Amino acid sequence: MTGLAISPAGTTGLPERAAKPVDGELREAAQQFEAILLRQMLASARNTDFGGNDLFGESDDTFREMRDARFAEVTAQSGQLGFAAAIEHQLARFLPEGDD
Repeated sequence: MTGLAISPAGTTGLPERAAKPVDGELREAAQQFEAILLRQMLASARNTDFGGNDLFGESDDTFREMRDARFAEVTAQSGQLGFAAAIEHQLARFLPEGDD
């Protein structure tokens, strides 16, 4: 056998390991998705031109992107916005029931 699990309906499914992710993998994926979403939101907000002068001009774009990425990661891990929890809750409905 090639490591594929056969479901009760007789269809070939994911390997047993892929069908039952270890604790935390879903939460981690949801947090990473929230961080991506936050980075996109920050990038969109930064592209808005309010007619003001940027203190450092274009020279600090890389630093700003790094700062925004770190802010998004920390915010997603803290759970303060709740996006990751909502995503995790919605996706958990589609996971197979485990014996653990």
